[in-house]
Amino acid sequence: MSQPKAQPMSVFERYLTVWVFLCIVVGIGLGQLAPGPFQAIGRMEVAQVNLPVGLLIWVMIIPMLIKVDFGSLSQVKGHWRGIGVTLFVNWAVKPFSMAFLGWLFVREVFAPWLPADQLDSYIAGLILLAAAPCTAMVFVWSRLTNGHPLFTLSQVALNDTIMVFAFAPVVGLLLGLSSITVPWGTLVTSVVLYIVVPVILAQIIRRVLLQRGSAALEAALARIGPWSITALLATLVLLFAFQGQAIMDQPLVIAMLAVPILIQVLFNSALAYWLNRQLGEAHNVACPSALIGASNFFELAVATAVSLFGFQSGAALATVVGVLIEVPVMLLVVRVVNQTKPWYERPEAP
Repeated sequence: MSQPKAQPMSVFERYLTVWVFLCIVVGIGLGQLAPGPFQAIGRMEVAQVNLPVGLLIWVMIIPMLIKVDFGSLSQVKGHWRGIGVTLFVNWAVKPFSMAFLGWLFVREVFAPWLPADQLDSYIAGLILLAAAPCTAMVFVWSRLTNGHPLFTLSQVALNDTIMVFAFAPVVGLLLGLSSITVPWGTLVTSVVLYIVVPVILAQIIRRVLLQRGSAALEAALARIGPWSITALLATLVLLFAFQGQAIMDQPLVIAMLAVPILIQVLFNSALAYWLNRQLGEAHNVACPSALIGASNFFELAVATAVSLFGFQSGAALATVVGVLIEVPVMLLVVRVVNQTKPWYERPEAP
């Protein structure tokens, strides 16, 4: 297999946190000035699926999934230790550690300062965020650490395959353990709409483009790449238009929700990095493994939170906080793994 062609980090990717802050301001402002149009958008639902948001999510997710080559699954055995570490962190540690951190901070530490009727919803949003492993931005993080490109590609393909079958059961289990009612019908519908169908469509488009040559695929990805970020920002404006009053009433809620997300990212990236070193994996495998183990498929989390709990829910707000801190926190992790390469490759003393 040829290695994926490295692309520079785009302006949208580099300054995603800035765009999210602007979306907060614009969304809150528009929601206060013109609530009528946004309420009309909120009512455009079929089977609890908001049609405008559903369309935006497809535009957001499908270009990312076109990058994923499921043929790379044949490379999994080449780095089975790194693959094993990432799967362990992604599916056996991260969702459960986030459920614990959500209970600790939302129900206990910050409960007196959060609206009592939204506590369950905040925890649900945090769980949704942690149960969806990163699909797109991880290619950026891996590139910034000189990560092994085929390992990154095969791991993303494997995670996406597992996500089709495991996302709904993991979310359902953790919501149940957190005493949150599980709307199974809506949850399964979200998985079909936001995982299964986009994966199928993306792979059909990828195959058609590859029939014209790899250059055609690269050119198409370059053209449609900005669509994802544009759709994400439009979705965030809608969410903040609905969340505006709640944020104005309690402006510190975003900072309080950011605490468990920040701890979860740092904990899981450190765990994956250390486990890879203990198992003797190369540094260029340990880096993307740690980054995949820490970052989230926040686009899927936002879409599912809106479907399950609505625009004005604490769950939707919690997933958006994940978007807000994704770039600065992951860039911090990138810096740490790059600077600790000498320590990672140093043999242990007898």
